[in-house]
Amino acid sequence: MNIHRPQRADIAPVETSPERRPSRAEAEAAVRTLLRWAGDNPGREGLRDTPARVARAYGEFFAGYGLDPVEVLARSFEETEGYDEMVVLRDIRVESHCEHHLVPIIGRAHIAYLPAGRVVGISKLARVLEIYAKRLQIQEKLTAQVANCIDEVLRPRGVAVVIEASHQCMATRGVHQPGVSMVTSRMLGAFRDDAATRREFLAIITARRAEAVG
Repeated sequence: MNIHRPQRADIAPVETSPERRPSRAEAEAAVRTLLRWAGDNPGREGLRDTPARVARAYGEFFAGYGLDPVEVLARSFEETEGYDEMVVLRDIRVESHCEHHLVPIIGRAHIAYLPAGRVVGISKLARVLEIYAKRLQIQEKLTAQVANCIDEVLRPRGVAVVIEASHQCMATRGVHQPGVSMVTSRMLGAFRDDAATRREFLAIITARRAEAVG
């Protein structure tokens, strides 16, 4: 097992505030306050259990806080028979929440790296994405965090991450533009420096879409 400890602050576990974390009861009370502020009665039958449901949902939505993505990538393997070509995991579902409005960001991600002697189980790549996604996010930061973490821990010859997602803060409020997707990318190492490598990666992640259109 080979563990590379990162130096970048953005891939470390989230530090907890010295302020006391609110209790479940306090969280549920806050939801009741929001329900009253919205103009409804949290005591009516349909909303009576809503504060508890919201608290449980938040526990699931934001489970990435306190989890360490570095630990997920810590176990890698050398028995690759010399394999040094691109490893690509495409069409990974992304479910996150906008840190500005607390509404969903839904889409898909594509992750690739060029091994430098070691590989990692492919489910670990999806798990790293999930940990970062289950925190309040903006898509640009999420894309960079995933790429930086893989780069710092695995030390590959290159890393590429592309995320395509729709933002409910844009679809259901403000400009009201449903169906619009945002694309962000982070290219490191060979994916940034070598145009042919970058083109190969982009061709792989767009191949299925081209086949569907054709």
